[in-house]
Amino acid sequence: MPKRYPLEQRERAVKMVLDHLDEYRSVYSACQVIGPKLGIGAESLRNWTKQAQVDAQEVPGASTAEQMRIKELERENRELKEANEILKSAS
Repeated sequence: MPKRYPLEQRERAVKMVLDHLDEYRSVYSACQVIGPKLGIGAESLRNWTKQAQVDAQEVPGASTAEQMRIKELERENRELKEANEILKSAS
């Protein structure tokens, strides 16, 4: 089971990476150095940082709000398909 980090800790870690990004060649290399110092996996930190950049519209991609909306619509679509199948089998 993946380890869960408090939101505040994730935000501070991402801020640290973004603040020190100019000292490294890439987000990946910054996370490789900063993550272990904070006791956070480098890949987790990189994912959080990339998502923060998308949310801030610094890089293209689906924002957190858009991802949540997509998941909600997929769930609704799945439920409607199930209801439709039930109605088809009943008729």
